[in-house]
Formats: sequence, structure tokens, C-alpha cells
Amino acid sequence: MRIGIVCPYSWDVPGGVQFHIRDLAEYFIRLGHEVSVLAPADDDTPLPPYVVSAGRAVPVPYNGSVARLNFGFLSAARVRRWLHDGAFDVIHIHEPTSPSLGLLTCWAAQGPIVATFHTSNPRSRAMIAAYAILQAALEKISARIAVSEYARRTLVEHLGGDAVVIPNGVDVDFFARAEPRPEWQGDTIGFIGRIDEPRKGLPVLMKALPKILAERPGTRLLVAGRGDEEEAVESLPAELRPRVEFLGMISDEDKARLLRSVDLYVAPNTGGESFGIILVEAMSAGAPVLASDLDAFAQVLDQGAAGELFTNEDPNALAEAALRLLADPTRRAELRERGSLHVRRFDWSTVGADILSVYETVTTGAAAVAAADDDRGAGPGLRARLRLARD
Repeated sequence: MRIGIVCPYSWDVPGGVQFHIRDLAEYFIRLGHEVSVLAPADDDTPLPPYVVSAGRAVPVPYNGSVARLNFGFLSAARVRRWLHDGAFDVIHIHEPTSPSLGLLTCWAAQGPIVATFHTSNPRSRAMIAAYAILQAALEKISARIAVSEYARRTLVEHLGGDAVVIPNGVDVDFFARAEPRPEWQGDTIGFIGRIDEPRKGLPVLMKALPKILAERPGTRLLVAGRGDEEEAVESLPAELRPRVEFLGMISDEDKARLLRSVDLYVAPNTGGESFGIILVEAMSAGAPVLASDLDAFAQVLDQGAAGELFTNEDPNALAEAALRLLADPTRRAELRERGSLHVRRFDWSTVGADILSVYETVTTGAAAVAAADDDRGAGPGLRARLRLARD
């Protein structure tokens, strides 16, 4: 199958959507499919052979963060050329409502289109306001996927229609096989995320840290991610700052090794999360997980059975839960075991097969409609009948 995948966000700025698209593309390539990914990228960004650059992206506030998106006449021309050259059997657009390549592709593409919705935002005024602009493009979509029930709810409430829920995928064995690093072991707490993005929750964890260190002064917090490290610790007393070790941006291999090494992984995110891929990665690596009680996180953690939850944006609740877990190796071992079993449902062997099933459904439907056209001669347009079949 010839598969075209559209990434809305800049390939050179790592994020959950980009990682999902990368891993999905590589999963399908391993199965023998032909895959091309269209993504924004700076000219000097090294790209895998299956990624086609749509040009430089610009930073735009989106979903409580700053996303690097790509839009405009030049981008539209590159989208049309990519579609022409690819002659795809199916086109898979991620975040088709963002002002980026997905929307441009919706407007330009013909044939079967699958769309994945990642965003969870129950009060998106921008999405409501843009509905009239988006409607014509969204009507061309043959099948919709949401990465969680909360992303599905955002879609239903703001744009109408529905979606099948297929979660983000992870190569579980990649994380499970990683070798711990001795220097990252021993009374350690892990955090991975953009340091200067408040919704990732590092400030909440920093507020909880003095209470944790007062009871367990040997504890270290290991922080991986980009951002201003000095600003991140400025709220801590000077004598506690050496207990925070910043690792900067780390490779996928080191991320897996970090998650295999820490005694506890903490996800203090405060909102704007539709799934929680880092929780799945942590469970895959066998790290006990403590996360804020966001709806999406609770779902990923099986309502607290596969990882513990604390009250969102409550540093005291975070500190108390962290201290209890750090002092209880039996409970941490129990969480490791439960998480390792629970996480198998997110492995690419399951998630990829579900997405491929969606592709096969829409391409089979398109082929049937085309055959009916040949048999009956003139009739309603292909796009109209696909829409009727979808509805």
C-alpha cells in the first residue's frame, strides 16, 4: 500500500505527535508498505529518507503551547506536488484542524483520507470560530481516529461527527530492553519534558521538591528536556539546587535508559494532554509512575491501577505520594508489574494493526465506489458517495 502521512508540526522540534508519526511510518515500512511523510522542517534539518520537507515552520500559539506550523501559498504548492508525486492509496492527516499542512492537504487531496485528532481542549473557542472554514475540508475525511476518549470528545463537541479511539503507540520492547545507567540509579526521580512549558508541570514538581528532600535528603531529580535550566531552579533554596541534575535533550536510547534507571517517574502535567505517551514509555521501561490526575492520564494508567495519581497542581499531594512510594519498594515493584502488563495494549503490534485496518476499510470502500462508477456510468461524484458511505 502507498501511504502518505501528513505531520502538522516541525520535524526538528521533538514532540509527541512527531514521535507518533515517525514510529507509525517506520512500523508500516517494516511491514513492506511504501510510506512518505510530509512535514515542516528547516533546510538544515537531517531527515529520514521517508520524510519530505514542506519548508520552514513558524511558531504559533496552539492548544496551550507554542507549535511550529507551516501554512501559506508556497506550502500549498508543495502539498500539491507531494500528492501528485506520491499517488497514494490512502492519505493520513494528523491534526487536520491545525493551521498547517493537514488543512492544506484536506483541501487539495482526492481519494481516501484518514484523520487523527490528538488535541484535547474542552473549551476551544478558536475551533468553534473556525468551524465554517474547516467544515468543507473535514467533509472530505473518510475515517476519523482520536488518540483518546478526551480527544474524541473534543472532536464531537466542537466539530460534530465521531471517531474511533486508537491510542498512540509505543515500541514496548525497545524500552523494556534498555540497560539502566548506574549514575542515574539510587533514590532518583525522573522528569522528561519541555522545561519552560508550564503545562508540562515542572514548576509543580519544583515546589514539591523541598518537602521531599527534607525527609529524603539523598534524593536526586533528573530532568531531561530543553529550556532555561537556571530559571527552572530559581524557586529552590540555593542549598537544594545541586539535587537537581539537568540532562538536556537526550536521545531515544538515553530516554529509555533513564526510564529504566529511576526509582520513580513523575508526570506533573497541569493540562492540555489528550493522551500521555510519556506514561506509556515509562511503564514500558518498568518505571513506577506517579502522575497528576488529568482525565487522560487516569485513562492511560487504568484509573490508578497501573500507576498512582495525585491531585493536579497540588505540590503537597505530589510530595506526599512521592515520599510514600520512595519509601515502599514493594509498592513500586507492584506498580512495575502492573504497568508492564497494562502497557502491552499500546504496543505498535496492536496499535499499528488497528490503524492499518482503518486504511483497508477506506481504500476498499473507495475501490468499490470506483467499480460502481464503471458499472453504472455517470452518477454522483466519488467524494459525495464516500461521504454518504462514511455517514
